[in-house]
Amino acid sequence: MVEAVDIARDDVRAAATPAPAIAVASIVISMALVAIGNGLVFAYIPVRLGAEGFSPTWAGSILTGLSAGGIAGCLLTGRLVQRVGHARAYIVLSALIVLSNAALGFGVHPATWIAARVLYGFAVCAIFIVAQSWLNDAVDNRIRGRVMSVFYVAYVAGLGVGYLLLRFIELGNAEAPLVGILFTALSMLPVGMTRLKPPPAPAAASIALRAAWQISPVGLAGMLAAGGLSMLITGFAPIHAIATGYSQADVAMLLLAMPLGTLLLQVPLGWVSDRTDRRYVLIAAALVVMLTGVFAINSDSVALAVMVAIYIVWGGTSDSIYSVANAHANDRAGKDELVALSSSMIFAWSVAGFVVPGIGTVLTGIYGTQSFMYLVTAIAAAYAAFVIWRVIAARRAEPSASFTPMSAQTPVPVDPATKEG
Repeated sequence: MVEAVDIARDDVRAAATPAPAIAVASIVISMALVAIGNGLVFAYIPVRLGAEGFSPTWAGSILTGLSAGGIAGCLLTGRLVQRVGHARAYIVLSALIVLSNAALGFGVHPATWIAARVLYGFAVCAIFIVAQSWLNDAVDNRIRGRVMSVFYVAYVAGLGVGYLLLRFIELGNAEAPLVGILFTALSMLPVGMTRLKPPPAPAAASIALRAAWQISPVGLAGMLAAGGLSMLITGFAPIHAIATGYSQADVAMLLLAMPLGTLLLQVPLGWVSDRTDRRYVLIAAALVVMLTGVFAINSDSVALAVMVAIYIVWGGTSDSIYSVANAHANDRAGKDELVALSSSMIFAWSVAGFVVPGIGTVLTGIYGTQSFMYLVTAIAAAYAAFVIWRVIAARRAEPSASFTPMSAQTPVPVDPATKEG
């Protein structure tokens, strides 16, 4: 009996002890290495298709296929984690990314490339679910915004390195897919050697959008907005640049501008979101994306340096919506809800990333490649309006200051000044 009590006390102490920084860093470093290969291949595909004379709609279709795979990844990741755990699932998904890159090395066959990117979309969305739920289990609300911002900054910085590598890649061979395979293989090492304890297998593995909405409407809507914004900006920027005559080096520079913006803005915004109502940060980010979109529409033929500045702001603020909305939702989730919530959030991201680029592809065929800028502006404006409405509605529902309210959407006690919506 005494031994059982001692074991229980040890478990409580372990749960209350913060994860070592070096252990958390292993997941962050691994995802950054994955991102380098992913960024290179992401930039390589539209440039290679353009060099081979394929229509921009092929690149848009491949982008849509990627998001379709992401939807499947969200549906199946929970079951995979239940079966083999976080660490093994991470390694399996890394291997699938290797296979998807290998398929690109057998020549330019758009139909095969669509299938390869469907597989990649499945694997990369699933690996995000595994990594995010692992990290969210290891940290508490006091530092979650900063940790998730660092995690996402590291990933986006890796993407930037991958984009930059495009400048040095020979398009006519399989060099880009091979480099992608190299970095994905390297990414398996930190996770294979990590001392970060994997979370317990999730009790629920299914997508639960209604539950995610009840936990945080602003968080779930933020993932929908971020999915559309991210896939439009990063996916259609190289397509539009190639169609307007930019060189391979110019395309690499434009793509590099987006992770640079994330490096400049993501961590500061995450830091601010840890010290105030995260919804205010989301409103500000969405409004900046909207205003930058208006400027981009009217500045499409300006010098490269101006377009780089536009994409720096676009990248930093739109990516901040993803990380802050994710932290906002996870603030309200219990430990046993993290995998299901992460799956649901990324499922929403993937659905938007599937539907919105599809709309963008259709509009591109009708109105030209600049159409994505109008979509970006509209999505950002709609999300800003939604979050403003949620803030106003929450304030109207608050009782007098002498009473401490508990939100019906919140599964654990929280600070009502910062944990609504």
